[in-house]
Amino acid sequence: MLERLLYRSKATNTLGSLHLFNMLSEARAKNASMGITGHLLYTEEVFVQCIEGPPASISSLWESLQRDDRHHDLQLLARGPIEARRYQDWSMAFSSYPSLNRFNMPGFFAVDKEGMNAEAERCAQA
Repeated sequence: MLERLLYRSKATNTLGSLHLFNMLSEARAKNASMGITGHLLYTEEVFVQCIEGPPASISSLWESLQRDDRHHDLQLLARGPIEARRYQDWSMAFSSYPSLNRFNMPGFFAVDKEGMNAEAERCAQA
């Protein structure tokens, strides 16, 4: 059984390329160890994240995210069972402005002027 969770939050501070690179590296390692895949969108100091994996892992990560001081005003947008993963190739795909990809992060998908792309749209689909 798999579950998907979608949330939105506000960054506590403006994040630059190096901070995002380090945060993603940590998240990818943690997610891989928990069997979690997903996508993180960061635009205008707002995070929208879609995570998917075993229900126990999703619950554990959600509890951890609620204690994470790098963001606040967490809003749970959706949570429920799924039949298949949308991000099976990524422990954490990442979308943001091209200027924030100075380190050529694998799994980076640039957003357009409106702050969206196909990866972010796929995350938001019901």
